[in-house]
Amino acid sequence: MSQSEIEILFVSHKYPPSVGGMEKQSFELINTAALYLKAHTLVYDNKESILTFFLQLNRRILTKVKENPGIKLIHFNDGLIASAASFHKGYRHIKRAVTIHGLDIVFPFSYFQKKVIPRFNAFDRIIAVSQATAEAAQLRGIDPSKIITIPNGVDPIQVPAQVTETNSVSKPYFITLGRAVKRKGFSWLMKDVIPAIQGDFKLLMVGPFDHEPTWKERLLHLMPAKLYHLMTLFMGYPTDQQAIRKLLKAHPEKIQHLGKVPFEQLKSLLTNAQAFLMPNIEVAGDMEGFGLVCLEASTAGTIVVASELEGITSAVTHNGNGLLLASKNQNAWVEQLQAILADPAHYKKLGLQFKQNTLKQYSWDIMARSYCQSFLDLCQ
Repeated sequence: MSQSEIEILFVSHKYPPSVGGMEKQSFELINTAALYLKAHTLVYDNKESILTFFLQLNRRILTKVKENPGIKLIHFNDGLIASAASFHKGYRHIKRAVTIHGLDIVFPFSYFQKKVIPRFNAFDRIIAVSQATAEAAQLRGIDPSKIITIPNGVDPIQVPAQVTETNSVSKPYFITLGRAVKRKGFSWLMKDVIPAIQGDFKLLMVGPFDHEPTWKERLLHLMPAKLYHLMTLFMGYPTDQQAIRKLLKAHPEKIQHLGKVPFEQLKSLLTNAQAFLMPNIEVAGDMEGFGLVCLEASTAGTIVVASELEGITSAVTHNGNGLLLASKNQNAWVEQLQAILADPAHYKKLGLQFKQNTLKQYSWDIMARSYCQSFLDLCQ
């Protein structure tokens, strides 16, 4: 059986018009895989409640399968929707695969870990986005013979021939990008690293950020600690905001949070930065599944300095397409960033070399073809 003869049903609740890393991965997988095989879809389009989508899913899958008897495999886009599908009935004769991204396998809710995760063994293939995610699945009792690792792809950031700075920053700067969740390590970087670096520079932070506490934040802080942890993990809530606000006030001359910025400005900010920083730290019950933002920064020609932690190591190889440092090692981080400030030309040249390595190793097409080959292997 060739790939072109395979019919796959892709089931996803993370899909445009919603915006996010998982939505992007799901979109690129489905649309690129459709170039190589016949793709059917059941995706959440925001035209109904997400609860309705989940409640109607079993019936809709059965309808799709009846209408398209050539479907040989059903792919679920993450562990959450796979958890629901593990209770479905009526299509167990069809091969089933699921992609796991990180948090959807380590989420520290006792019932989920003890009762739901073991049900993943009923799936025929578990596709992890990183080696760290694959190892987390194995530690939770998922059959290692069913697990393969397929890294995500990346959209290359197209930089104009003449890049102009759009933030009117006149001094050298480092940049971070992402939501203010604790695992990102932003407050640790602001507290333990940036004040210890000598020289005239700034740390620019980009991403969703509330400069003042919101009612939702105040409400969440009224919860017991364990419930707060579970709720904020499930919601992807920015748990580091409170600490970041205090540190912004403590170091206004060194650190600036820009919030969300237009994409054109972000491209310019990344391209002109001395380095892109991803200082992740360990947080119980959470993990960085892959580290896609590192690849995006690398495609802008900016050198990436990241923690050697979790799924980041599947996106960044030390001295291959970035620099990896031990998480929370203050001396290592200060020394490396000081060296970048001291010799920006060297590290800019290195960043451009790393960019070429990233472009060679990671693309949505490479990812999709790897998925298609996995599907072919299962269906033969």
